[in-house]
Amino acid sequence: MSEFDNFLHRKGPFEPARLPNGVHLDAGLRLILQIDAQHKDTFAPRCISLPHENYSAMVHALHLPQMAIETSSAVGPFFWSTVDRDDNGSTRLHIIFRKSDVLKKGKTRGWELILSHELGTGITTGFCKGTPSSSISASIKQLKACAAEIGHAMLLPLIIFGHESSLTSDMRQRDVRYWLQRLERAISMRDGDGDEAYNYAKDLNAVNRDLLECQAQVLWQPPASYIAIIEYLEEAARLFIHMLPESKKTPVVEKFQMRMLPRLELYRKRWAGIQAYADTSMQRLEIQRSALYTIMSQKESRLNLEIASDSKKLAHASERDAKSMKGISLLGTIFLPGTFLASIFSTTFFDFGNGTDTAAVVSHKFWVYWVFTIPFTLVVVGLYLLWERRRQRSYMLEDAQLEQDIEAMEQQILDSLRKRTMSKTNTWVARNERKAELAADVDNDYGGFKEPVVTTATSSNTLAVPSINISQQY
Repeated sequence: MSEFDNFLHRKGPFEPARLPNGVHLDAGLRLILQIDAQHKDTFAPRCISLPHENYSAMVHALHLPQMAIETSSAVGPFFWSTVDRDDNGSTRLHIIFRKSDVLKKGKTRGWELILSHELGTGITTGFCKGTPSSSISASIKQLKACAAEIGHAMLLPLIIFGHESSLTSDMRQRDVRYWLQRLERAISMRDGDGDEAYNYAKDLNAVNRDLLECQAQVLWQPPASYIAIIEYLEEAARLFIHMLPESKKTPVVEKFQMRMLPRLELYRKRWAGIQAYADTSMQRLEIQRSALYTIMSQKESRLNLEIASDSKKLAHASERDAKSMKGISLLGTIFLPGTFLASIFSTTFFDFGNGTDTAAVVSHKFWVYWVFTIPFTLVVVGLYLLWERRRQRSYMLEDAQLEQDIEAMEQQILDSLRKRTMSKTNTWVARNERKAELAADVDNDYGGFKEPVVTTATSSNTLAVPSINISQQY
């Protein structure tokens, strides 16, 4: 960072080279790169990757658009361009091209490109940064191989967009369609056509998780956003060639312009095809999700039927018990009067003559029996009523607890059936060999571009700058 100011103002080792007589500078690129941004908040809203004073000095020295700071919270792919005239009378094409994603493993992801192309001199200045998961490393490698076309301001944006439009999107859609076919066979319980068996054909939990994953993969890169970016790139390219002075319209620049527009049209057709393919996949996913909901509804109905059947069985059992108790009560009612009378007449208050013809004699103390019997009976009945009242209260509590247990059981069963549609567990299988080889190739391309560097097209000097991991609110 001790040479940062020298680079901005082209002093010291970054002083413009002295060209021989008859040689003039046709075009050039001065770019500050932060290829491997490691800070977790690199692309967080209202954060910049340089100290405030360095960022401000870079914007003013390189004539970058100051509005770039207002796009730090932009979501998804974003492109903006305009032509501006500074205080010195120089006409410049300003470009802001970026993409930032949400946190993954606690870190932000994305890339950012801020360019300012002076139409009169053909010099492009800018700031570019990206996380290790972005395609900035591969884009810079390709940029170095296209030095002859550096005079066209849209060279680097086109390269970056080309990497964003790589065959990975097509392969993801193909993989989703293949996975969707297996899901359709699993849900419809059809046999596979020669491929491996679907191991969880009857596991609704796994099927629902894969439906969610399929839908997430279909929506991974929304084609409509990239088709809109293509229109913005075409508009910027036409604006550039229209505002470019005749002295700068070299055959190389015009040839690149002619090749750029057909390539963007090719990207548009590809993304349109991906959009149509993704729409079909989404429709098929919705059909399978509806079918799966129908299966779940049938299972819930079957469960409710089983619960109703068990309840009915319990009701019948209770009714049978009640009928049995009625019979016992009836028998007790029949025999109780006789038992009661026998008990009374068997006491010493009555004398039946011991088998003689003497008339039965009732003791004059017979009232003692009633004096003790009536209070005792009232006490027993009162204790019974008190016990019955407490028992009814206990029954009410048990009934309330039973209702809660039934509701909890039903909720647990329904949650067990429905959680498979809400589960976020990823059961997506590993990618096929083509994707593994592609990922390996991309990793190899990223090798050797791990340190941010500051380069100048007018000098062979290269200043290695330590990784800038400072995030600061502007």
